[in-house]
Amino acid sequence: MGSLTGKTALVTGAARGIGQAIALAFAKEGAHVAVLDRRKEDAEQTAARIRDLGVRGVAISADVGEESQVNAAVDTAIAALGRIDILVNNAGIESASLVADMPTEMWDRMMLINLRSVFLCTRAVLPGMRTRKHGRIINISSQLAHKGAKELAHYAAAKAGVIGFTRSLAYEVADQGITANAICPGPVDTELFRSLPETFRRAKLAELPIGRAASVDEIAPAAVLLASDAGSYFLGATINPNGGDYMI
Repeated sequence: MGSLTGKTALVTGAARGIGQAIALAFAKEGAHVAVLDRRKEDAEQTAARIRDLGVRGVAISADVGEESQVNAAVDTAIAALGRIDILVNNAGIESASLVADMPTEMWDRMMLINLRSVFLCTRAVLPGMRTRKHGRIINISSQLAHKGAKELAHYAAAKAGVIGFTRSLAYEVADQGITANAICPGPVDTELFRSLPETFRRAKLAELPIGRAASVDEIAPAAVLLASDAGSYFLGATINPNGGDYMI
């Protein structure tokens, strides 16, 4: 019996990286998991790995920034798994630009995927959670929401918005048996991090007291805690597995 046995989860951006690690960690703890990602083939591969662990795994393709696709994806997940007990809003993008040089389209795309999607997915799962008087909402933010970074003003702003949204949501749903919390990872060795300019990555890793980026498996346990009964007293919190980049 794992800490999430019998629970159902929807994890966005779960085809690779942190989202995949969280989805697999949930499955190892006994949860049935819906893998939501734009990359259908990769999502299917992750879902297959989940099923190999003896639980249900379903792949769903959707753009988390588009309202109609989010609503349809949540309906599909509920049809496949029966309900959604746990939502992990992990899907995100990265890009880099000085504010003075940043195209409006780059700013808007960042807000769409890294912030608007958190609202859309959360709103879509809340009715069922409120009816059952139970739910876990876990939003992936970033240590840069606290610290900021040159060339990442749009990313830091979106991730700070995730924290503000999480805290406000926590006030709204706590009396209905639902918790809302955020995880703020530091640099993690993922495709997204590797897509940033090499000069930025070298400088960032040099700042870390721990001296290295995290593996995705060092982030996933925080999500397992927040999703489980052991995390029931966390509310509006930010958990900060960031290698000492920002000590809070």
